[in-house]
Order: sequence, then C-alpha cells, then structure tokens
Amino acid sequence: MLLAATGCSSKADDGDKGGEAADGVRTGPGVGADTIRLGALTDLTGPYATLGKSIVQAQQMWAEETNAKGGICDRTVEIVVKDHGYDVQKAVTAYADIAPDVVALPQVIGSPVVAALLDDIERDKVLTFPQAWAASLLGRDAVQVLGTTYDVDMIAAVEFLTRTKGLKKGDTIGHVHFEGDYGANALEGSTWAARKAGLKVTGQKIKATDTDLSAQVSALRKEGVKAVLISAGPAQTASLVGVAASRGLKVPVVSSAPGFAPQLMKTPAAPALAAMLSIVSAAPAVSSDLPGVKDMVASYRKKYPDSPVDSGVLSGYNAAQLMGADLKKACEAGGLTREDVVKAHRAQTNADTGLGTPQNFSDVDRPASVETYVLKPDAEAVGGVVNAEDAHAAPGVEEYLSAR
Repeated sequence: MLLAATGCSSKADDGDKGGEAADGVRTGPGVGADTIRLGALTDLTGPYATLGKSIVQAQQMWAEETNAKGGICDRTVEIVVKDHGYDVQKAVTAYADIAPDVVALPQVIGSPVVAALLDDIERDKVLTFPQAWAASLLGRDAVQVLGTTYDVDMIAAVEFLTRTKGLKKGDTIGHVHFEGDYGANALEGSTWAARKAGLKVTGQKIKATDTDLSAQVSALRKEGVKAVLISAGPAQTASLVGVAASRGLKVPVVSSAPGFAPQLMKTPAAPALAAMLSIVSAAPAVSSDLPGVKDMVASYRKKYPDSPVDSGVLSGYNAAQLMGADLKKACEAGGLTREDVVKAHRAQTNADTGLGTPQNFSDVDRPASVETYVLKPDAEAVGGVVNAEDAHAAPGVEEYLSAR
C-alpha cells in the first residue's frame, strides 16, 4: 500500500533531461514541467521496518500538505519509495533503478546502505538525507547527516551518566553496539568521553540479527559495570534492559534514538525500560510541547489513526521539510538541477523547521547540530517518551570535534 501511495519510478514529464523549462527554471533529472520527483530508499521489511513505515508515511503526508498549498516552484511533489529490507545489495539495485528519475533523496535508511552508495551519490550529485548518523558519512557535499552523529550522542550519554547517575573515576561502563559504522562510530564517542572522565569502557559487539543479549549481560555483570550504553535497534535494547533487570544488573542504560521504539512499552520489558533507560536524541520527544511538533502529531494522527506516532515520524517529517526548504531556495535562485539543490542546501546556516534545534549545513565536515535532548520512556505519553532534559551541547563535544 505504501509503495502504491507514492507512485512508481516512471519518467518525469517534459524537462527532466535538463535544460530550461517553459517557466525559465533550469531543470534536470527528476524535475519536469509539472512535477518534482524525490526518492526514498527505505526498510519496510527488515529490522527497521517500523521506522521505515513511520518515515515514509510522514514524508508522504508532507508531500500531500505541500501539494495542497500549490506545490514547490509551481510543481507537484512526488516521492518514489523503494524497500531494500536493510539489504545492501537490494539497496544498490534500487538506487540504480530510481536515480535517473529523482532530483534528491530525503530518506535513505541504514549506515551500511548509505556507505555502499556514497560514491554513486557524489557522482550523481543527488542531495541525500540519510536516516543514519555515522560520522563516516560527513565530508560529502551531496550527503547531509541531519542533527548529531553517533559519536556526539555517546559523548552526551557519558556526560549525562557522570552528571546525574553518580559515576566516578575508575568506574566501568559497558557499551553494547552493532558491528559496522553505527556501532564503531558510537564506540569512538563513548571511548573518548570515558577517557576524559577517567572511566573505562568495555565493548560488546553484536549483529543486527542478535535479539537475545543474555550472554552480553552476563559478560557485563562479570565486568562490574556501573552503567551500560547501547547502540543498536529496539529489539536489542528491550532484550538488554529486560535481561539485566531480571538478573539483578539494575544499572542506568542509555541508548541513542534508533535504539528505542514506542512499541517496546507494550512488551514485558516496559517496567524495566521505564526504570532504567534514558535516550539521547538530537530530536525532542514527539510528546513535546513545541508548537511545530504538536501540529505535526495532530496531522499525523488524523491521517494515520492506526499508526503509532514515534521518533521516525518526527525524523521523516523534519527531513522532508528541510528538503522542501532547499527546493524552494533553489527555485528562487532560478534552478532545480541537482547542483542547484545541493548549493541551496549548503547555503543554509540556521535551518529551523520548528521541530527541534536549528541546524547549520554550511560545513560538510561537521555535524549539522551538536545539541541533544535526553528522553525517558513513558508508556502513557505520545510516542512512548517524554523530554527529561532540553537540548544542550555536552561539555567536551567541541574539543572532540576539533581533535577529530
């Protein structure tokens, strides 16, 4: 149904081969006389299927709202969705299929997927917003990591633990993390922050298919950890916290945003999650009182009454709004070629959608933001989380980025 709702990858009409449209706007792939076609490479059948569905629906809602207001540059916006199921080879094939017919990609899920596509994206100059936050994705003109990177999140997590949970010099922190760029980058941040605070980090590498973390909990308990960081998916977070609580390892656990989903608060692990887990996130909770977030939640609930409102909704809608702003600026400057869109994007130094903190896209080598919120699970709240701390930059982040 999602695929049908967003159209197929048919060619854009009149003008998508490049040149100048009748209205005088420079055009290229994905832009016709009447349409702007965007692409989404998502996960609707793999480990992040819940996230993928939320992002796709949120971005489709944005497209419909935008079109109801007249579109962008007097053109209707269409989003072509391809499901890769978190399979890199499927994603490479899907990119080759849609790349000739889209001007930009407001959604690509998965660090390994984006890593495999980096050279193609740069060659094609397709502005791309990954739903992945590895620092290895920085440094590319056409690729924009939105918000913070995983290492910045974990520096904030360690600072949160030392500031609020009583950790002190000599203590050991466990860090359970996925293999690959996600986990490796998160571990870089936690290791740097722990060293600065006089703490020790003991890592536990896992695969995306590992959903029983009993062995990892046993190892961490043996190490005598005072807290645990986790950089994985929701299933792994639930297993870690649930098993730890049942085995008496009742220590604080901090996850990055991809490690939590509101569905967890309907599982047997919910009481342990509420008691032990905190989430470091570049975005606020969807239960936030920010007017922009409240409006988005109300619209999403009306359009998709049977779907949960989670962080993926906020992330997807925010990315779509930012992409829309880039397209509008490019149009105002006279062109909707891929190069025009990238140039318009990189000119944004204070992009603010009202859905969190402003972002600076002018430096390709830095995260767009270094400020993070701290969220807490709450089964009664919209999205299953509430804001525990407002956005702030953790001490040490600038020092870390300067030295990196």
